[in-house]
Amino acid sequence: MAHVNIRYLLHNAYGVGGTIRTVFNQANALCERHDVEIASVYRGGEAPALPLDPRVRLVCLNELREDGTKFKADGRRRVWRKARMFANRLPHGRDFRYKRWDPVVDLKVVRYLRAQPRGSVLITTRPALNLLSAWAGPRGAIRIGQDHLNFGSYKPGLQAEIVRAYRKLDAVTVLTHADLASYREALGDGVRIERVPNGIPPRSGVPHGERAHVVAAAGRLIRQKGFDLLIEAFVDVHAAHPDWELHIFGAGKWQAKLAGMIEERGLGDVVRLRGISRNLDGEMAKASIFVLSSRKEGLPMVLLEAMSSGLPVVSFDCPTGPADVVDDGVNGLLVPAEDVAGLAAGLSRLIENGHERETMGKAGRITAAQYESPVIAEQWEKLFGELS
Repeated sequence: MAHVNIRYLLHNAYGVGGTIRTVFNQANALCERHDVEIASVYRGGEAPALPLDPRVRLVCLNELREDGTKFKADGRRRVWRKARMFANRLPHGRDFRYKRWDPVVDLKVVRYLRAQPRGSVLITTRPALNLLSAWAGPRGAIRIGQDHLNFGSYKPGLQAEIVRAYRKLDAVTVLTHADLASYREALGDGVRIERVPNGIPPRSGVPHGERAHVVAAAGRLIRQKGFDLLIEAFVDVHAAHPDWELHIFGAGKWQAKLAGMIEERGLGDVVRLRGISRNLDGEMAKASIFVLSSRKEGLPMVLLEAMSSGLPVVSFDCPTGPADVVDDGVNGLLVPAEDVAGLAAGLSRLIENGHERETMGKAGRITAAQYESPVIAEQWEKLFGELS
């Protein structure tokens, strides 16, 4: 397709979450043929934590952290930060990331949206930003709202705002077939809705070498990711297979809570909180099984990355995402959502059957290849062309 200007708007481009990684992967794949820019509402670091092609511009709309404080303190207080004492009564305030009112931040986001020229592609990446684009975005640009979770996971007030506003966008993209159905039911024919799944970087080769007796998990240490359920499940796994370990990669506000659970259950020698890894691919290449214990998801990139590394997976069939990727008994095991005993049984099954692990790992690589960035970039370009 013809060269286009593509602009992504992220809440914080300096983290390591799934939405950030997804957008970086998209930008890295599309900058070969297009002019690509990522704008970050907040600044969370001196430089992004994830790899970004130097051809992709990264701009920051505010020199502020997510809590509204200055990224680099200069001794002066922000007068407008006092507004954060009040709940955000504007529609986008129903998104938990924007529940505090900060008029300076809102103004800079709206100015950025309005500055996009006619014919450019403006992609917003969470409900609050999608709502701002719908109500205040430039009519001459192609405005696409991405959903990285699922409609049913949002509270009724936010769902109502989504139904009101998203019809003003040119398109809404979702990650899974289930999301596609739920959004079509909610929005009807008022806006174009497309399923464009997450993409992962192409893998140059298959990891070789002996794999350790390690079950790997990764994600933010928060309730959504269900690591408390995973630790409970690993009590039974450890009793049957004491030579196997569980390594959890990530950081978050539940770290102390999870560490306490590990100690209380006597798992301190076998369950390890490994923190954020700069080489998660390398860690997966050394593990034998990947487990996803989330209570809810969009389309978990980490699941695709694990499959790309040749890992068989055991996953809760949570809403939504895992069922789009995991073919039960073929490339992994699907367990009913939040079924702790079932999760333990699935892990033990793969621990006890090395041949099944190998077979499912090979099938997983075939699945993951369908989600590699060049394949997904073609879907994006097709959508851009049709909308223009």
